[in-house]
Amino acid sequence: MEEASRASKFAYTFIVLFILWLVVTSSLDVQEVITGAIIALIVAALTYDVFTKAGLANLHPKRVAYAIAYLPYFLWAMIMANLDVAYRVLHPARPIRPGIVKCRTILDSDTGKLSLANSITLTPGTITLDVDGKDYFIHWIWVPDEVLNAKDDSEHVEKASEAITRPFEKFLRVIFG
Repeated sequence: MEEASRASKFAYTFIVLFILWLVVTSSLDVQEVITGAIIALIVAALTYDVFTKAGLANLHPKRVAYAIAYLPYFLWAMIMANLDVAYRVLHPARPIRPGIVKCRTILDSDTGKLSLANSITLTPGTITLDVDGKDYFIHWIWVPDEVLNAKDDSEHVEKASEAITRPFEKFLRVIFG
């Protein structure tokens, strides 16, 4: 992918920072909006070169649609994982079978890989311990039988990846390329 122009990178950085300001302050008061615009301009001027490589191309409608769809999907996954962990903690027999599994991602971009690692870690019951290229080492509170009983390493990696990383990757692959 070709690197965007300086103006495109600056504009994208400003837009993202300004929207973030509006979300965090949750105010459309004129003073808040002006202050946010000024701060976003200053920060964008200082950081646009390290903030993005693609610039305004990041705002492609398909990417934006997938990002919007990812938020409720991720929240649902997080709620379900919280309920699962609560069940395991509150159950008298404490049904846990922890283990460290290896998953392989299909993502290429560093930002996509970082988002995947954070999505895994923010979902209770899993935590990303290490990332080595396309390989993720994840601590899992309940390693299923099909992963434990895999006949070889490649089957183990594929089954663990199907359960942990693939659900997030279908969105992140489009969002981050």
